Amino acid sequence: MMNILVTGSNGQLGNEIRKIAGQFKDYQFFFTDVAELDITDPDAIEAFVLENQVKCIINAAAYTAVDKAEEQPEIANLINGEAVGNLAIAAKTAGALLVHVSTDYVFDGAAHQPIHETANPNPQSAYAVSKFLGEQELLENTDKGVIIRTSWLYSEFGNNFVKSMIKYGRERDVLNVVYDQVGTPTYAADLAALILGLIPEWIKLEKSEIFHFSNDGVASWYDFTVAIHEFANVNCRVNAIETKDYPLPAKRPYYSLMAKDKIKKTYDLHLPHWRESLKKCVDIILKNE
Repeated sequence: MMNILVTGSNGQLGNEIRKIAGQFKDYQFFFTDVAELDITDPDAIEAFVLENQVKCIINAAAYTAVDKAEEQPEIANLINGEAVGNLAIAAKTAGALLVHVSTDYVFDGAAHQPIHETANPNPQSAYAVSKFLGEQELLENTDKGVIIRTSWLYSEFGNNFVKSMIKYGRERDVLNVVYDQVGTPTYAADLAALILGLIPEWIKLEKSEIFHFSNDGVASWYDFTVAIHEFANVNCRVNAIETKDYPLPAKRPYYSLMAKDKIKKTYDLHLPHWRESLKKCVDIILKNE
């Protein structure tokens, strides 16, 4: 039996892990959020990890308010950056594996072909800087860690782009959505299953690794929205606009399509296309209404 701590368990990824936890009979899970465990408190983390003999930490906790981070960079850096260092130090002390979820936003968006793990990050917003800080904290403070960079995460849980587009599409006749930002949506359920499935492999790692994971294929936010409406039977006209026509406080990468060759080849994985996974999620959302 392996004891696994899941931080941020009330978020999208945390809830998806909770949903499938029962399928993994060899794992005992400790699901925490800020009320149960404050990851910005290094003493609290170390005490929890040692007391509960935790051998794997899945850090699903994050400050995800991308635009608000421009006003609150210190808070974003604390939660997305320094707290990861706290987790890494506790993991090293306990001889545990740390799995940390990062983001495509650590890249500047200037690429024009799929981005590999070896590419140099160049974060362009306060949120992106805080997430890159978290990656550095992990790499500096433990030698038994996995960083998973993912993109455009959505699920049946919480507030996210898919739910928003269904809601706004029902309320309005027209929506304007940017078409010049390109990446890949990721169903949090697919990410949750991947992480829990690969823990036995990652436990054996002798050095920290970075992997890129999203669903397969490519989309703009416009493409994503059109597909959401198609699967949800929403009748709303969607106009494709440029980023400059919808200014937001935080700069977004224009191109953040990540190459998944490393994780596919290393573990012989077939990743579902983003439309396939989106259809599954939308069906669940509609069923739950």
